[in-house]
Amino acid sequence: MMRDEVVRRRNWLTDDDFLDMVGATNIIPGPNSTELAIHLGHRRGGWAGLITAGVFFIVPAMLIVLGLAVIYVRYGTTAQATWLLYGVKPVIIAIILQALWVLGRRALKNTTLTLVGIAALILYFVGINEVFLVFAGGLALFLIHRGKILFNSGLMPLFVPLGSISFSTVPAGAAPYSLLLLFLNFLKIGSVLYGSGYVLLAFLHGDFVERLGWLTNQQLIDAIAIGQVTPGPVFTTATFIGYVIGGTPAALVATLGIFLPSFIFVAMLSRILPLVRRSSWAGATLDGINVASLALMVGVTWQLGVEAVVDLFTAVLVLVSAFLVFRLRVNSVWIVLGGAAAGFVYQWASSTL
Repeated sequence: MMRDEVVRRRNWLTDDDFLDMVGATNIIPGPNSTELAIHLGHRRGGWAGLITAGVFFIVPAMLIVLGLAVIYVRYGTTAQATWLLYGVKPVIIAIILQALWVLGRRALKNTTLTLVGIAALILYFVGINEVFLVFAGGLALFLIHRGKILFNSGLMPLFVPLGSISFSTVPAGAAPYSLLLLFLNFLKIGSVLYGSGYVLLAFLHGDFVERLGWLTNQQLIDAIAIGQVTPGPVFTTATFIGYVIGGTPAALVATLGIFLPSFIFVAMLSRILPLVRRSSWAGATLDGINVASLALMVGVTWQLGVEAVVDLFTAVLVLVSAFLVFRLRVNSVWIVLGGAAAGFVYQWASSTL
């Protein structure tokens, strides 16, 4: 859609220019669609264009998600809302599985990348920090590409501290809420998250469900569902989560935290990123980061799936949804809405019979 608007209709860019921008967004953390808009704004209008394009790309989606979050918090615990969400959870698992399939076919290009992904998945289940796994995946492929052995490279000590980056080190359920801690966690996520927006799940689960205990798995799945049925970047899930945790101030702080790094990265690196992306070492490092991110998605999907598929009906719903999204390529919005309707009807019928 963006290419059609800026290349074909408005002639602001050539196809080559647009592809260069896509390549640039692929090697910096953050939401690719948002960073494309920011890049374009910078290209067309300098600093003012950078800020304007980014803000106007993010704010409409943020306001829609904020409105849905208000409704969710007010009515989400009613019986009718529970019935709707009962059918949404297994549908979301099917949609994520489809994303994993597509991304996996792109990311797992060879045996080495597959082995790195498997290792990252095992380490995730062992309990290794998500940030460490992402950077370790990139480091592993960089060293393999350079023909060096990890333990003889002398680089490992530089990356170990990155693995311990966490602003939420207290046990789950024990962390007191604060806007500053919320902002720092979303700032961290926006600064290190590569790949599909679905990779966001792993970081949200690790920080806000497991370490901080501010969200439940149910609320996280609901946040994913909201992200599926609303336009705009998936990162506006932060708006929803912020509101659920601490109301409107928290929603605004969370949104600022997760998107701020994108503005900074584009401003600092927009001129050199296309050159870096064409270098072989940068491509190898990015491949490692992507495959580690994919492994995190697999791990979190398994954990959420265990909670979402609780009976025969939800198992069937996952299978039907998977068929619709894999074979018939039905838009995910319609699948989510269909899952909500199916869950509502099933629960209503169960309660009246």
